[in-house]
Amino acid sequence: MPITKDHQYYDLVVIGGGPAGLTAALYGGRARLKTLVIEKGLIGGLATYTNEIANYPGFPEGITGLELARKFEKQARHFGAEFKNTPVKRVDLGGRDKIIETFRTVYHAKAVIIATGGKPRLLGAPGEEAFLYDKGISFCATCDAASCKDKVVMVIGSGDAAVEEGLFLTKFASKVIMSVIHEEGHMDANAAAQADAMREPKMEFRWNTVVDHFEGGERLEAVILKDTSNGELVPVPVDRCFYFIGYLPATELFQGQVTLTERGYIPTNTRMQTNLDGVFAAGDVRQTCLRQVATAVGDGAIAGFEAERYIAELDVFENQLLQCELPGMIYVYSPIDERSRDFLPTIREIERHYAGRVRLGLVDTYKGECLAARLGAVDTPSLVFTQDGKVVAKTRVLDPDRIERALDALVDHREPELAE
Repeated sequence: MPITKDHQYYDLVVIGGGPAGLTAALYGGRARLKTLVIEKGLIGGLATYTNEIANYPGFPEGITGLELARKFEKQARHFGAEFKNTPVKRVDLGGRDKIIETFRTVYHAKAVIIATGGKPRLLGAPGEEAFLYDKGISFCATCDAASCKDKVVMVIGSGDAAVEEGLFLTKFASKVIMSVIHEEGHMDANAAAQADAMREPKMEFRWNTVVDHFEGGERLEAVILKDTSNGELVPVPVDRCFYFIGYLPATELFQGQVTLTERGYIPTNTRMQTNLDGVFAAGDVRQTCLRQVATAVGDGAIAGFEAERYIAELDVFENQLLQCELPGMIYVYSPIDERSRDFLPTIREIERHYAGRVRLGLVDTYKGECLAARLGAVDTPSLVFTQDGKVVAKTRVLDPDRIERALDALVDHREPELAE
């Protein structure tokens, strides 16, 4: 028999419980939104696998990723955020009512924040799984370089990220060995970075090599490289190995709804808005130049704030501006525009004249830019006329006689004539 699913309703649903999602939930809960975080894995995301985070502000002695994640979660719960540990099976984010479906429950939300993060691309070599993250295989030089002081590390890859991060690691490690699949002197990085790397005395290159397998006990001890020119296996003792071979954003669930880049990331504006109304993205899943706990937290704060504003403006838009009780006249103005300010007394006078017959709405574009955009009146000053909860006419001509004729038509249930 088919499962009868429970339906639950929230103001804000955050998909993903990493630093970005937890920060967004904190902001949502603190704004008194009914907030839910859905996370299929460990709360805290990839950060929980980092043994020491030394570059997050406020922790001069460093902190483990797991400890930091627990603090984030505790704070989000303190402000009322709820948590569900389950995978999301399906979403429908295009409408006014956002649908997030799990195995047993259908969640409805006014706004959604996508913070699903992603994962580094793996090699799939034997022994790899035993040494991932805090046991010897890393993916973030900025996160883990400090723990490599005076140690031997290996970098897998030869693109811009691999070469630039390898150079960064030379500030800490005694030696940085780069495994490069290409022939000697050939890398995929930009020419300047290649030149810097070739001049760096701490860098050593193993040309024509790929990883065959990994060896070690509790921690990684050696990377076994295969020479692609002759098949020879070469053990290379190392203290840590860094992958810079790409990153896979977790966005498969949103294909066909949210716009994605060619590499699968979600492009947003500075407000973390996606192409869909009421849908935001934050953290590593977003198209951005840096992916760190600090940047994820910043993204999450913006997304949480903007989601709260979106929900508040949605209520104003639907229940006040597009009200159905009376014909409406909405004045869209800018407080820093002299013409807009000078016409406000005239608008108030017209409102008094039509008291009880027409309802006036004011949209200050400085505070309500999104409301103006929803009305299709981004240019100021503008007048928008509504009838029965719908926009029926717009004009930028501020002529009191024409405005009154338009209002008379609306009161008489006629279409107003407002040709520019």
